[in-house]
Amino acid sequence: MEKFTNWMEKHFVPVAMKIGSQKHLIAIRDAFISIMPITMAGAIAVLLNALVRDLPGKFGLDGITEAFSWLIGINGNIWWGTLAMLALVFSFAIGYQLAKAYDVTPLAGGLVSLSAFIIVTPQVATFTPEGFDAAVTGWGFLNWAYLDAKGLFTAMIVGFISTITFSKLMIKNITIKLPDEVPPAVSKAFASIIPGTIALYVVGAIAYVTTTYFGAGLGDLILKYVQMPFLSVSQSLASVLMLTVFVSIFWFFGLHGPNVLAPALDGIYKIALTENTNAYNASRSVKDLPHIWTRGSFDAFIWMGGSGATIGLIIAILIFSKRAEDRAVAKLSAPMGVFNINEPVIFGLPIVLNPIYLIPWIFVPAILATIAYGVTSIGLVPPVFLEVPWVMPPVIYAWMATGFSFPAALLALFNLVLSVVLWGIFVIVANKVEYKQN
Repeated sequence: MEKFTNWMEKHFVPVAMKIGSQKHLIAIRDAFISIMPITMAGAIAVLLNALVRDLPGKFGLDGITEAFSWLIGINGNIWWGTLAMLALVFSFAIGYQLAKAYDVTPLAGGLVSLSAFIIVTPQVATFTPEGFDAAVTGWGFLNWAYLDAKGLFTAMIVGFISTITFSKLMIKNITIKLPDEVPPAVSKAFASIIPGTIALYVVGAIAYVTTTYFGAGLGDLILKYVQMPFLSVSQSLASVLMLTVFVSIFWFFGLHGPNVLAPALDGIYKIALTENTNAYNASRSVKDLPHIWTRGSFDAFIWMGGSGATIGLIIAILIFSKRAEDRAVAKLSAPMGVFNINEPVIFGLPIVLNPIYLIPWIFVPAILATIAYGVTSIGLVPPVFLEVPWVMPPVIYAWMATGFSFPAALLALFNLVLSVVLWGIFVIVANKVEYKQN
């Protein structure tokens, strides 16, 4: 075990640290984090409609739905300005974070990225006006189907192209320089004109080439050849297990696993979550959700109490452990563990570089993932389709994230109990083994 740990520290940890500090990946992570107020507001709107419109409808309580018709209408407006326009919002966020990473004007970078995304969005719509039989093709429309979660990869790629072009030109000082007497705000605005214009023309030229010579918009090509393949691969059990295991491995060496892998967790699985939310909002049925596994599925059924299902470890220590120091750490960590904050137990027990807990730290989440994925894939519980605050306690999280599904809550409770049992085996082993804390 010591040889394995030393080899991992020498070869694996440096690579992981480079990945975790890579500025482009950090920009993607921070961009998704920065739009959380938008995604959360949209998820709350859909959640409230599920509570006052869809849940009463299952029991024939139409009076409740009628009484809250005003709230349902407000929630529809909130959804339209948040999740239905998520790619539009994200296009600004990714440009802002990338420009910040390159140490140029973040606001200008965000605006350039937003404008570039609109440039590649199709402008033509075909519709049939009232009183006419033939369809009319009109120009100047923004089709919202390109602006929700389906456009996130387009926003990301176009944001990278436009913002990096803008940032590189700013760094090389290819700008309009004004006298020092000019106010700084005016100077910054003028300095961004040439880099911003060139960046937008680059994107505009790419959009023209794809439309003219490939017969499809850039967004359509990205959706077909980039986003859909990634989403398809992400829905396999192998992909879910791989991410789950790597998060545990990163944490074992003291690296924040979800942060290191945020580009995959948020860049792929959060798109799946948003598409599930929009699908439910359109059909009001969990039977038509396009994705089995989403970002919230990890938190609902695997990372209960935090990565590694540490709430199960804390309970197991309180039940089975005879080690006074471990019980003390568990008691101090329990209040925070209920709200999925597990750094106290990870670094206090510790789990980091602790050979006794390496096996359960990797395999307990993997077992929980396999069970949850299997039960969800055969339709016994609905897929997670609502974003819930990550501090929501286990079981309740799963219940809310699936639109108040009791089978989902039971699955989360089963996994929680199973995690206690599995962790308990190794807690009992730890009672008998003397080890040096790192």
